[in-house]
Amino acid sequence: MPSDVRTSPLDAEHRRLDARLTPFGGWEMPLNYPQGTIHEHLACRRGAVMFDVSHLGTVRVNDGFDVLQRTLTNDLSRIAPGRAQYTHLLDDDASVLDDIIVWWRPGDVFDVMPNASNTERVVRAIGGHDVTSERAVIAVQGPRWTEHLRATFPDAVDVGRFRVAELEWRGAPCVVAGTGYTGEPGIEIAVPVDAAPELWRALGDSGVEPAGLGARDTLRLEAGLPLHGHELGAGITSLQAGLGWVVAWDKPVFRGRDAAVAERAAGPHRRLVGITTAGRRPPRGGSRILLDDTEVGETTSGNFSPVLEHGIALGFVHPDIGPGHRVTIDVRGTMLDGEVTELPFVRR
Repeated sequence: MPSDVRTSPLDAEHRRLDARLTPFGGWEMPLNYPQGTIHEHLACRRGAVMFDVSHLGTVRVNDGFDVLQRTLTNDLSRIAPGRAQYTHLLDDDASVLDDIIVWWRPGDVFDVMPNASNTERVVRAIGGHDVTSERAVIAVQGPRWTEHLRATFPDAVDVGRFRVAELEWRGAPCVVAGTGYTGEPGIEIAVPVDAAPELWRALGDSGVEPAGLGARDTLRLEAGLPLHGHELGAGITSLQAGLGWVVAWDKPVFRGRDAAVAERAAGPHRRLVGITTAGRRPPRGGSRILLDDTEVGETTSGNFSPVLEHGIALGFVHPDIGPGHRVTIDVRGTMLDGEVTELPFVRR
């Protein structure tokens, strides 16, 4: 492993549980545990799992309302302290440099949560302090998450969706947000590094199963949620990704606004869609999408859906192609028949 790859404060816990570790965004993180990705995926859909998401960044900005308001796409004035908001950081051409969750803590303290590889880029854009190394972040997700938390961390049960609270767990100051990336209800807990292993073990003892990046990816794909570097990134705009709602069009200033407004007026030249395929063979990202033998786009992500028990994919196509269109996905020379469908693939 390269010497500059970072490890989570929970690394020893993952090794104790015989996790399969993999590089991701400059970190070494668990891909799955011995029971495998499909088991972990279904445990999240049916019960409750915990993910180590400490690789996500935390950039703390004090008195940051004005700088975030004039830099990021969404409108912070729509929320208040104690709330969280999904937003985008755009490049000058309206490409999505990163998709971000902002946790607005009591007072004017903002914990800005970028993707792992984008933390330095976000610091350059908004300032603040990178406090990633001071905490671990554990995401507890699934329809039965509250049952398990009532015994382990009862105060966290009352944190509502997209709410933020400062709480203590066994004397350790935590920030808890009602956010996640699976399509299921749950929370994310930022816990000090020295208390993180004890909290992880306590959650496990309460019946919350560990899950890795493999399940996190298949869960977000079933939920139709974008992943930076796939459905968002260089050359991909909020509108093309179907996320125009995250842009506060009436805000007079934010980075990339002129290009975003121009694209909105002209209409995006492509849009993100979901595609279902028959059978267990999974489609993959980077595959050509064909309509009547004519290439009309490319997949960005694809996999087997453990809930639907067939293949699913996301991809960009011509804006005239919508639900009901029959297409073919060329997976390394193997043609998979597919149908464009509404997102998400799996609804709660």
